[in-house]
Amino acid sequence: MITIISSTNRPDSYTLRIANAYAELLDSKGIETKILPFERVMARAIENNSFDGVDEEFERLVKEYISPSDRLVVISPEYNGSFPGIFKFFIDATDPKFFRGKRVALVGVASGRAGNIRGMDHLTDVFHHMGAEVYSRKIPISRVHQMVYEDDMLSDAPTIEALEKQIEGFLKF
Repeated sequence: MITIISSTNRPDSYTLRIANAYAELLDSKGIETKILPFERVMARAIENNSFDGVDEEFERLVKEYISPSDRLVVISPEYNGSFPGIFKFFIDATDPKFFRGKRVALVGVASGRAGNIRGMDHLTDVFHHMGAEVYSRKIPISRVHQMVYEDDMLSDAPTIEALEKQIEGFLKF
């Protein structure tokens, strides 16, 4: 199973729309997926699980989405030249053993022109520190607001093609 993480808690985000599009591409190949939408992850649950605390909701998220997956796809918007703090908070509260050995693909999302390249570099460093392996074909999606139709469908053919190529290589990785 592959877990797709929409790593922002912003409601109705383009990040979640891209995560849904990614899931559709994987589903069309018969790959089982789950989407972890961070807009439903409560910061309080993460905080309660930090510093040797235990939070049942947080533990459920890790057991449902992170632990059973051998691969993760992280869709990450650019927040101040990096990735969302809520996702970093989640990573910090999670025992690194749950990430160790996993394969990770990264997709950056931005309304500007860089597609969160720096944020994907930061995430790569964090995942490598925890013993996860990051697939080298990272996809920066720039001007995301111009690539999603009102019906939430990804509409940009070159971006869809880039995601397809990433998926093809990631499944072999």
